[in-house]
Amino acid sequence: MFNNDTLKGRTALITGGGTGLGLEIATAYARLGASVMLVGRNEERVQAAAETLNRDGVKAAAAKCDVRNYDEVKAAVEGTVKQFGSLDILINNAAGNFVCPTSELSPNGFRTVIDIDLNGTFYGCHAAYPHLKASKHGGSIISIITMLGVTGWPGAAHAASAKGGILSLSRTLAVEWGGDGIRVNTISPGPIGDTEGVQRMYIDAGKGDLEAKKTALGRFGAKVDIANAAVYLASDLAGYVTGENLIVDGGRWLKYVAA
Repeated sequence: MFNNDTLKGRTALITGGGTGLGLEIATAYARLGASVMLVGRNEERVQAAAETLNRDGVKAAAAKCDVRNYDEVKAAVEGTVKQFGSLDILINNAAGNFVCPTSELSPNGFRTVIDIDLNGTFYGCHAAYPHLKASKHGGSIISIITMLGVTGWPGAAHAASAKGGILSLSRTLAVEWGGDGIRVNTISPGPIGDTEGVQRMYIDAGKGDLEAKKTALGRFGAKVDIANAAVYLASDLAGYVTGENLIVDGGRWLKYVAA
């Protein structure tokens, strides 16, 4: 689909890069020529993921980082530049969520998800800015959100608020930083069947068939669908695309009746 050198010479930092969508994106980037830095709170997990990629002959490294801590985020960014010489792509993928009616949601629970999703995204963008501005390829920021952050997400007001905030932040930065050669976009995945989140929230809860029917295509997506979108947005193929929210959800946001 993409040439093997589509991302040659670029360096990407992926938060939440040890598993799920983050690791799938990192794997796709590495196979297309990029060097990748995987960061996450679980050091053993991101190190194991990086070692697996290195055994496949690509350039990968890992670092422990809690995106709620700006100093740790900045250290991860600086470590990426020190290791690979540049930072060209930032993937804000780290996220937290749990199902809870808003009337029962504690202030601490709300704050925790906002800290991981929204504040963590801001911290990443802020720390990465001077290096993305210096990128010879032009900088690219891609944040993973959801259309439920736009339409509303009953039972997950904390995550909806955070994801909606990330969309607004991204479009603001697209304008502020466009003159610096930095493109800022978001991806809105739908239900991705081979992820822990969909397994836990839908399939294990006996709602898998219903959630699949809520999409126009009538099925779950796969992690590779999101990775392909992330490759496109990070590459020269999307050189004139910024401030965009690329919806990869099988038409779920358009279909309101599960029938």
